[in-house]
Amino acid sequence: MADFDKIRTGGHNSKGSAGKIAGLAVAGVIAVVLIASSFTIVPAGNTGVVLTLGKVSNTSFGEGFHLKIPFVQAVENMSNKIQVYETPASAVSKDLQTVSSNIAVNYRLVSDKSADMYQNVGTDYQTVLITPVVQECMKSATAKYTAEQLITERQAVGDEVKSALDAKLNSYGIYIEKFNIVNFDFSAEFNNAIEAKQVAEQNLLKTETEQKQAITIAEAQAKQKVIAAEANANAILAEAQAQAEANRLIEASLSEKVIAYQQIDKWDGVMPKVVSGDSNGMLININPDDLGKSSTYVPPTTTPANDNDTE
Repeated sequence: MADFDKIRTGGHNSKGSAGKIAGLAVAGVIAVVLIASSFTIVPAGNTGVVLTLGKVSNTSFGEGFHLKIPFVQAVENMSNKIQVYETPASAVSKDLQTVSSNIAVNYRLVSDKSADMYQNVGTDYQTVLITPVVQECMKSATAKYTAEQLITERQAVGDEVKSALDAKLNSYGIYIEKFNIVNFDFSAEFNNAIEAKQVAEQNLLKTETEQKQAITIAEAQAKQKVIAAEANANAILAEAQAQAEANRLIEASLSEKVIAYQQIDKWDGVMPKVVSGDSNGMLININPDDLGKSSTYVPPTTTPANDNDTE
């Protein structure tokens, strides 16, 4: 009987100890939960929007460690980092060409507007705000340019779309850091027309180049002919001047003595059949005694008629 009482007493003691251990464990769990719910850590590049019983508070948490009321306050993190939004866009150009493009938008949410964004839009503000605004601004800007201008003035088109996005989204706290038009795609007909135009322009440029080259060659040849003609004329002039100078020298070297000597040297001893009446049968009047003297021409003298001869 005593042993039974001891066993029963021991059994009651074991149940009491187990209950205490369980109670301590529950209390520990509650304490851990309370401690874990009493603080929050906001990651870098985020803003912690404080919700008090589901209501957005006026104050927000910055990056780092913060205390909060357990089970009463919750913190929703809103990213303030630069985010990338990529999407295809379809529009119509000024000349009614269908334009398909791929665009990329770099944007960020300002920390001061994070609470308002969460309260008015929520966390999916990209779908609610950015997507429709981007499409609208892209269509509006594309309609101001022809298809050819969209290609040649892509930077201007991108700047215009970015300005329009800033005007519509800045009030929500969304700022556009960069807007890029990755590419433009047009219909096959338009691409063929552009290619044909480029080929025509290339052919025209080639023709103009060939014409300019032909003109240049012709001008060069003409200049060569002019140069050759001038050179020939100069050569003829020089030759004529040289001949004239030679004639002058020859003329200066001639004298009556020389002429007479040449006639005598070349005379074949035959008297001319026809002579003038005052030349005595000679072509010129030559006095041998005068060969050593002056070469002054002496006209032939006429012997006076004798009275006896007259008779």
